[in-house]
Amino acid sequence: MENEYNIVFDLSVLLSSGCIDPRKTAKNNPSLQLWEYFNLLEQFIDCGDDFGDILKKVSEQKSNGNDYQKMVGIKAKLAAINAKDNFLNTIDEIVKYGKKNNYPLAAKQAKTIQDDFLYLYNKIKSAKRPETKSETHFSKETQVLSKVINLLIYEEANRKMRILVVDDAPSMIKTVSAALENDYQVYGLNDPQMTEKFLQQISPELFLLDYEMPFLNGFDLVPIIRSFKEHKDTPIIFLTSMGTIDHVSAAYALGACDFIVKPFQGTVLREKIKKHIVRKKLF
Repeated sequence: MENEYNIVFDLSVLLSSGCIDPRKTAKNNPSLQLWEYFNLLEQFIDCGDDFGDILKKVSEQKSNGNDYQKMVGIKAKLAAINAKDNFLNTIDEIVKYGKKNNYPLAAKQAKTIQDDFLYLYNKIKSAKRPETKSETHFSKETQVLSKVINLLIYEEANRKMRILVVDDAPSMIKTVSAALENDYQVYGLNDPQMTEKFLQQISPELFLLDYEMPFLNGFDLVPIIRSFKEHKDTPIIFLTSMGTIDHVSAAYALGACDFIVKPFQGTVLREKIKKHIVRKKLF
């Protein structure tokens, strides 16, 4: 039966996240269709809240035998989408200790994967797109999962690298975009509070952050950016009108790789970006 893509996920988001391995799924199932893989992801989402609650109960030693049995079923769904092996192995350990009534050890193991599970669950949810009957730019000939992934990898290798500029002044975003648009794909946010939501959809190769902004300044954004595993080492450059030693030192202490004092010349901006930007690998 032909699938009409009632469920659509952004595969590039999942590939770049590193929390699951669609390529391994495709390798193990050469004839797997894209819509079949989307259905596996949807099945995982359906049980995700339940699994999160079970992990919490286990970590607090409030679980029962039925919880461990549920974990076995949920692990099968995680294995189907090829979650990390160490994650699956830890679930095995939790179930083993739980069945032996060794609740303290089960709790210890559960605590080690709670954050990883939350990241995985939220990442897959964020990759889900609004329902549509045929929202895909791939032809019917590429609907086998492996072919779609290969096409994505090719497109990824040949696209412009992405830069996110966060600055409350629209004029500054326009200035940066004009200086970089020939070589890079530039995205601009004038509301720093939208940064986290943006990063759930798009993964830049470099950040340009204004220091002084309302609600969240550039320094406040760094821990938000670093909370995404794929951005633990993504270069961050500060745009600031305050180039004092204290501000520069604070920027470096937070993990910034460079800073640029406003106003700046386009050539200086391009040189600094070229020095630091690194193309992300899909997996």
